[in-house]
Amino acid sequence: MNGFTELLAQYDVLGAFLVNIELTLWSAAFSMVLGVILVMMRISPVSSLRFIAGVYVELFKNLPLTIIMVFMVLGAYAQLKLSFSDTFSTNFFWLAVTGLSLYTAAFVCESLRSGINTVPVGQAEAARALGLGFFQSASQIILPQAFRGSVAPLGNTLIALLKNSTVAAAASVSTETSSLMSEMIEFRPDVIIQIFLIFAFGYVILIIPIGMLTTFLSNKLAVRR
Repeated sequence: MNGFTELLAQYDVLGAFLVNIELTLWSAAFSMVLGVILVMMRISPVSSLRFIAGVYVELFKNLPLTIIMVFMVLGAYAQLKLSFSDTFSTNFFWLAVTGLSLYTAAFVCESLRSGINTVPVGQAEAARALGLGFFQSASQIILPQAFRGSVAPLGNTLIALLKNSTVAAAASVSTETSSLMSEMIEFRPDVIIQIFLIFAFGYVILIIPIGMLTTFLSNKLAVRR
């Protein structure tokens, strides 16, 4: 027990988890917006938009997240001079958010597309019969039902995003959990088991409520047919 209290007193474990939570929330918001745009493109009657969205989704689904994070630092920041702030820590934080958002948007798109597949074809046909255009029928009829049908996959995507936020260390975010864990193991190898348990239980505490909430909402919002 002493090992746990010493570690918690010596290192800002709570602050590290808060950084990962911030990374997750910002990335979730941006990836949701981009994911909605992508899924609209994927179901669009315009073939070129479907092709572009399909290429984006397949590319980012199959790219390792670490590669994306390294590119954000060595490519976007160092070579392309993409910068969000003059402060290094703030700049690398938003570079990590950008990388996480671009990556997660592909999975958000696929989650929403699975929800769209639960919407009966007759709904879109009825919308066209009423004279609604593609954007109107998609935004007012199809997507609202698709969100209800994709609560579970979206919840799984959020859980994956929370765990993926630890890869932000590859984007030089030095205050998040994986960076802090590496530092603690380096300087306190005598209590390595306690270090592992602190971070393992920390993520369990964060992830279990998300899973429970997702299950509850999925059952409550499911469309009864």
